[in-house]
Amino acid sequence: MDQAKSSNFHIVMFPWFAVGHMTPFLHLSNKLAEKGHTITFLLPKKTQNQLQHFNLYPDLITFHPLTIPHVEGLPIGAETASDVPISLTHLLIIALDRTRDQVEAVIKATRPKIVFNDSAHWLSQITRPLGIKTMHYSVVCAAALAIAVVPARSFDKDKPPTEAELAVPPKGYPSSTVVLHRHEARGLSFIAMPYGEGINFFERITTCMSESDALAIRTCRELEGELCDYIASQYNKQLLLTGPVLPEQAKTALEERWAKWLGQFPPRSVVFCAFGSQHILEKDQFQELLLGFELTGLPFFIALKPPTGASTVEEAFPDGFEERIKGRGVVWGGWVQQVLILDHPSVGCFVNHCGFGSLWESLMNNCQIVLVPHLADQILNTRLMAGDLKVAVEVEREENGWFSKESLCKAIKSVMDKDSEVGTMIQKNHSKSKETLVNPGFLSGYIDKFVQDLQELVI
Repeated sequence: MDQAKSSNFHIVMFPWFAVGHMTPFLHLSNKLAEKGHTITFLLPKKTQNQLQHFNLYPDLITFHPLTIPHVEGLPIGAETASDVPISLTHLLIIALDRTRDQVEAVIKATRPKIVFNDSAHWLSQITRPLGIKTMHYSVVCAAALAIAVVPARSFDKDKPPTEAELAVPPKGYPSSTVVLHRHEARGLSFIAMPYGEGINFFERITTCMSESDALAIRTCRELEGELCDYIASQYNKQLLLTGPVLPEQAKTALEERWAKWLGQFPPRSVVFCAFGSQHILEKDQFQELLLGFELTGLPFFIALKPPTGASTVEEAFPDGFEERIKGRGVVWGGWVQQVLILDHPSVGCFVNHCGFGSLWESLMNNCQIVLVPHLADQILNTRLMAGDLKVAVEVEREENGWFSKESLCKAIKSVMDKDSEVGTMIQKNHSKSKETLVNPGFLSGYIDKFVQDLQELVI
């Protein structure tokens, strides 16, 4: 016991100001606190209440709120990525950079052994003179890091990469299925766009990784082993894997209204759709999505934010839609208990954007998986799921990058029809992957190994 106590140390967590980043950083903090480590968790003031219920060890994990300075062009009071459209994210990262003095004060006051971060490219300038280690912790998949970040180092910062350059996987990239189409390559062009004052996205991330003492990724070797080895070789650094770092199963019950509504349908017959907390569809995209679900003839539960220009989901419904789907469809514009809905026996398909959190939630339940990615890392997550692992299907897109109601309907029916060969193959592969993930000791084994490697790194 004394030896175990002596190996415990203090850690500072400093994630990017997005719920999809802060939440997995906090899940990892819980795992580290469970081993006896103490953590100071840096986050915007307004997110304390939002994340507090995820803090399972408040005696060991201390939230330290940062005052987020206003940057001209941002909405007043904006502190997280959920507060701004994607087009203004480059201004929010400036706000993060301007918390540097606050971050430095915390580090000097707490003297941690190591600081975890994913976007502060200047962090090592603070930690290195103090003899403190830094860890770049990525909560996106290794596929996204490997294709969207590593090759970007070869591009001229004053000359953004062309679509043709972005569409070609980097030399030595170990996945043959990650091929970007024209409209997807165009979506990746953001890596050469300004992302802070005097720095672009790939310069920021590659500097973070290059200047860190070690790298860590929220993934496992069973899914992305070759990709992880590729990244480690590109940066010539030790790379630690945390595994999925899934949160504890919720002890609360599904809201009665949703449990009652879902309970009226046969097992595995309902299609559930959610695209995360940040993405907001254009009205025409929103309507096309709804019409695609209507076209399937299946019962469905859609949880999406109102589209651009609408204050509620109802005011954006296609003409006659509400009457036509009455009794078999729900479109909800508020928050829902996603994990509990996926666990309901009536839900048989999960249509999602393939953010990395939804990726793991997809793999850990029994639903068929249909993917509609929007952003670059989601596209690459989708290639991993639908291409390499073959545990999901991706909705086919038009040349403009969006999809039709017919292509959405086709993808859903391909996995939900009982006699579908595609659906049978996807379900078989999915079951095999899930069996690995839920195997006793699998998740805890990754954390145990991660903590051991972390101790060797800092002691």
